[in-house]
Amino acid sequence: MRAVLYPKPNEIKIVSDAEVRKPGPGEALVRVKSSTLCATDLKILAGKFPGTKFPHIPGHEWSGEVVETGSGVSELKAGDRVGEEPHVGCGRCPRCLEGLYTLCFNYGKTETGHQHIGFTINGGLAEYCTCSVRALHKLPESVSYDEGAFTESVGVALYAIERVGINPGDKVAIFGPGAIGLIAVQIARNAKGASKIVLLGTRDDRLELGRKLGADELINVKSIPDPEKVVKQARELLGPEGVTVGFDMVAEFAGSEDSAREAIQLARRGGRVVLAGSTSPGKNLNIDLSTIVRGQLDVHGSLADPMGICARGIDLIARKLVNVKPLMSGNYRLEEFEKALDDFQNRVGGAYRVMIHP
Repeated sequence: MRAVLYPKPNEIKIVSDAEVRKPGPGEALVRVKSSTLCATDLKILAGKFPGTKFPHIPGHEWSGEVVETGSGVSELKAGDRVGEEPHVGCGRCPRCLEGLYTLCFNYGKTETGHQHIGFTINGGLAEYCTCSVRALHKLPESVSYDEGAFTESVGVALYAIERVGINPGDKVAIFGPGAIGLIAVQIARNAKGASKIVLLGTRDDRLELGRKLGADELINVKSIPDPEKVVKQARELLGPEGVTVGFDMVAEFAGSEDSAREAIQLARRGGRVVLAGSTSPGKNLNIDLSTIVRGQLDVHGSLADPMGICARGIDLIARKLVNVKPLMSGNYRLEEFEKALDDFQNRVGGAYRVMIHP
């Protein structure tokens, strides 16, 4: 089959003779219809993801059509349309038994059943991908393959929000108007009933799309050099009471030290904060701990999309509560992968997610 291959870090080849692995027990062979890129793919290419072994076929956000199933599979059949989530836990360790298979104790050990698709096993930037059926979710007829490639992204945003919760009428601040942050805006507005959403970021074009997708107020933090003034200005957008009270819930998807610190400072006393942006090591949080302790804040980290939440994310797309179409850029063939990657890195046309069709 044709596939994108990373022979070694920082090297890309398009090959035509990649092996199509026959599905084993509990697995399915899927013909990939739509695949996309996110910033994590750049880390994998650079060899900065410790679980990836080269040569490697990347791709962890994709959708397709089931071609064949292995033994013991009854939930899927040939012809089913599916969206994929990247994480498959061993199913036996304490975290997997809690549904937190993104925290599997047997990470990277395929002999235990663990799979991290596009990371520790070959992914969906190829004509076909073979993986556990536990990673696959049926797509409703109303959801296209391109929309289905956002299965993981919607799951990430939904899980982060549900880590801390939004109550109807809550005032919410969201940092980071990338793909995940803009999906989170829509979930907060359309699915959870937030009464006020303030979106903070560094790019005016992305902030303006956030307004179209449901944000009430925008703040370009690049235009405010003093972090303390960012917090003050955001609270002022809530009115006189907001200056002293703050936000009920704050979600951080930007992945910067400043945004994490400001997220905590924006929360009201007794408020809730979820930090989901800094998935790579090296970022440090410098904040007066009394802000959290005396404020009795609930501060949570959020990693990926466990507990089968991606299936509910697909339902949000099907019910038109989340619109991912504005986040799509381009229509690339597999052979155009390097151009797609370059356009993504340089944000050509906005490029939240570039769409590749193997």
